[in-house]
Parts: sequence; C-alpha cells; structure tokens
Amino acid sequence: MSNIEEKIKQAAGQAVKQLYDIDPQPAQLMVEIPKDPAMGDFSTNIAMRLAKPLRRNPREIAQEIADAMKGLLPQAEQITVANPGFINLRLAKTALADIITGIIAQGAQYGHNQSGHGQRILVEYVSANPTGDLHCGHARGAAWGDSVTRLLKASGYDCLREYYINDGGHQIEMLGESLIARYCEHFGQSYPLPEDGYHAQDVIDIAEQIAADDGDRWLTADPARRLAYFKEKGSQLELDKIKRDLDLYRVGFDSWIHEKFFYQDDAARINKVLDKMKDMGLTYEQDGALWFRSTAYGDDKDRVLRKSDGSLTYLTPDIANHLYKLERGYDHLVDLWGSDHHSYVVRMTCALEAMGYPKDTLQVDLIQMVRMMENGQEVKMSKRTGNAISLRELCEDVGVDAARWFFVSKDVGTHMDFDMDLARSQTNDNPVYYVQYAHARMCSIIKNAAAFTAPAHYDRLTDPKEIELLKHISGFADVVADAAATRMPNKICNFVLTLAKDFHSFYVTCKVNLPDDPQLANQRLGLIHAVRITMANALDLIGIQAVEHM
Repeated sequence: MSNIEEKIKQAAGQAVKQLYDIDPQPAQLMVEIPKDPAMGDFSTNIAMRLAKPLRRNPREIAQEIADAMKGLLPQAEQITVANPGFINLRLAKTALADIITGIIAQGAQYGHNQSGHGQRILVEYVSANPTGDLHCGHARGAAWGDSVTRLLKASGYDCLREYYINDGGHQIEMLGESLIARYCEHFGQSYPLPEDGYHAQDVIDIAEQIAADDGDRWLTADPARRLAYFKEKGSQLELDKIKRDLDLYRVGFDSWIHEKFFYQDDAARINKVLDKMKDMGLTYEQDGALWFRSTAYGDDKDRVLRKSDGSLTYLTPDIANHLYKLERGYDHLVDLWGSDHHSYVVRMTCALEAMGYPKDTLQVDLIQMVRMMENGQEVKMSKRTGNAISLRELCEDVGVDAARWFFVSKDVGTHMDFDMDLARSQTNDNPVYYVQYAHARMCSIIKNAAAFTAPAHYDRLTDPKEIELLKHISGFADVVADAAATRMPNKICNFVLTLAKDFHSFYVTCKVNLPDDPQLANQRLGLIHAVRITMANALDLIGIQAVEHM
C-alpha cells in the first residue's frame, strides 16, 4: 500500500472513531482509484459499510465522515460525497509525488508486502506423469502456478512450491513395458508393445539411449528385474527432461515428492493411513474391496481405496500425499489440477475433512482447456513431431515471455484460445511486446538523459499524465497483495498493461529532455525511474523479462 493510501485509511478510521466511537476493521477501510478521474484521485466506501451497523443512510454517514476528514488529511485538496455513499478525494497536486523517493529506495523490493502474515501454504502444480513431454496444457498450469507462488512469496506467505511425481502406478508399468518393446526392437527381437502403452518418439529415443549405454544385456535378463530397471531408468530420464523444460520456462520448485515414496518400507505410510482410517470408522469391507465412507462427507458415492485384487486406487496414495503435506506443518494446501479432475476434488476434500481437517484446508484451482490457434485454425499437432505441441517447442516458437504472458493473462478457470500468430508478432497488438517496449523505452530515456540527482521534493510533477502515473504506481503493493490472496496473477497483467498505456501517454505529452528547465527534467526522470522499477517488479512476478533493448 502506498503512503498516501495509508494516510487516507488512517484519516477515515480516525474520523469514524471520533464520530461513532467505532474502530473500523481493516477490511472495512477500502481505498480505490475511481474509474472516472473526474470523481477524484481516490475513493472509499466506508460509509456504506457502516450503514447497516449504524442503521442510517449511507449518504448522511459519508458526509459526516468527509467533513471530519478535512481536518485530518492535509494532503486532500477536496473531499466530496457521491451517491449512494462514496467519499471521493482529490489530492493536492504534489501529494503523490513523494512516493517516488520510496520506490527508488526500495528498488527490487517495491511491491513486496506482508499481507500473508507468514501463513504456511503448500502449492502443488504441474505434477505431470514422467512418461512424456510436457505439452501446452501443462504449460498453462506451470506458468499460472509459478506466478501464484511468486506472488505469495512477495506477499509474506511462507510458501512451498511442490511437484508430485506420479511414478508408482499403472502408467509407469506401461512406460517400462513400452521401453522394453522398443529396446528389443532395436536389436531385432519381437516384444509386444502394450496397446495402452506409450508410442511417442521420446520413448524410442530413451530405448535407443539405453541400448547405447547398456548394450544387449537386458535381452536375456530376468523379466522382473528388467522391467524394474526400465521403469526406473525411463521415468528418471523423462523426469530429467521435464526439469530441463521447466527450467527453460523459468518455473521452479522447492520440493519434488515421488509417489513411490509412499509405497516404500512395505507401504508403511499408506498402510498407516489405511489403519488410521479404519480406526476412525471411515472404511468398510465389501465384495473383497476396501471402501471409504465418503458419502458421509458430501460425496455422491463411497470410494474404493483397495480393490478386490489387492491393488490400490489412485485415491489412496493421494490421501497419503496430502496428509504428508499437512504433517509438515502447512496450514493450507493449494493444488492446480486439470479440468477433468472436477469430481476428484470432492473426494480429496472429503478425505481430509474425514481425517479431522477444516473444509477449506485444501483449495483446488482447475485448469481449463487451451486451444492453440494459427491462421484462425486450431493446431492440435506439432509440425515437427506429429504429436501434441510440447512446452519446449512452444517456447522455441513464440518465446518464453510470450508463452508465459498469454497463459497468465487469462483466468486459468476459463477456456482460452492461444493465438500463436499474435504471440510471435513484434507489434503493439501483442501485449507482451507492448509492455516490454514500454520498459525498454524507459531504459533508453534513463540512459540518454543527464545524470539523475534525487531532489528533496517532486513539487513540479503536476501534469495530469504525471498524476495518473503516480496514482497507478502508488497502489502496486495492494495489487500484489490482492493477486496473491485471490491466486489470480492475471491481475498483474492488467496492472502492467495499464501502466504501459499510461507511460506511453505520458511520454507523448511530457518531455524529459528540457535543457531550459533542468529541475523539471530531473523530477520527470525520477518519475521514470520509479515507473521502470514498478514495471520490472511486476513483470518479474509473472516470470517475464524486463528487457532493456528491443
């Protein structure tokens, strides 16, 4: 929150205390920038929030608060009231300018805040099976999840970024069998490729690599030992590739948890979970299978935990995984899952509630489908490989910055079309190009201008274009805090686009090269420094480079 917004909140709170002997809650003291500049520089709806408890007309309350605030906020040039009870404030033209000093002093930390109050939160995202390349669906979740965790960390949350590696189930069996088939094929021997196995080129490549490294020794090896080796080797090589692609995409993790971890030591962790659920009366046996009484917690039917053949369903290790997260001391869990997991959300939240955790312990953001578009047509396959477009191929085609921007700028809960032609374009129609160009222009102005000297005050910045820029950058920390709390990094994209638009408008109107007025030129240069810092910090929160040259 900017210093001026904090002062407005303090003045409003003090006025309410004087008038009604009420200490308003922080959530009641909201300060916003009106959409219509004619209404003022800032606005608060505190009167409407007090109307119900005071049982009075909000317009009358607003007028009383406005009158009281006039003696408490010397920065305000005018305080007026508008229906149904808004208090609008127009500031003295120099009131905002001192924020520049604070922004320059904070540098890369500007926008960081403590709204999370150290709350411990574990965010799991991507978590793709180590059986093939990451594709564009994964790319959307990866960019969104990474940006969310950047925002959480910048807002004072104790946030852990985690990747859950599904390497303990049927899909890994099929990977191992598929690799063996391709390995035998390499040596001219026949081995059935499973119908539900993996047929992509990367499986052939891994089999070729194993053949080159190990020779033909696996042709006559014990089948069980061979399968175990190919499962382990294949999943590890696939995971190494996933890590390289995520690194290219600027997506990082603090923790990598293997599903097979929960099966180790004679499935100790999973058995302990099942035993605990049994002791709590949460399970029952029927038709040789073990069932979870999930209907008692809102599910539409009970769920199988262990099948009649003794194998576990996907739900069982997932319950163990989420309990392990909570055992590590995290207050809240966030998962990013594909939209096809909608019903699975209910099962997992029911399981945690049944184990004694609050209903809101786990929150799941579902990632909706994305269509890749080119020349107005949907592109489903890579031109190079004939498979789904991979994350790496997308980055090499449109660039990492464009890929991340386009995925983060749209709410992850909505279907989206990714316009590859637009993402490649080097024009202002491309939003990421537009904002990066604004930052590069700031860098160019700073580089070519006279050396900046910090003034005691920025009392010459009174042009409406300068005021708009100052108002926008002054609220950056609040935008960051809100985007973190709502897990919506697209709000940062919106902030950056508006900032770029305001800067371009300022650049057209307000000259910085002023040989006859070096004082004004210096103050405007300070403003550009502050805007550039804000822009760079905002872009970093969504994993996009703030380039200095275009």
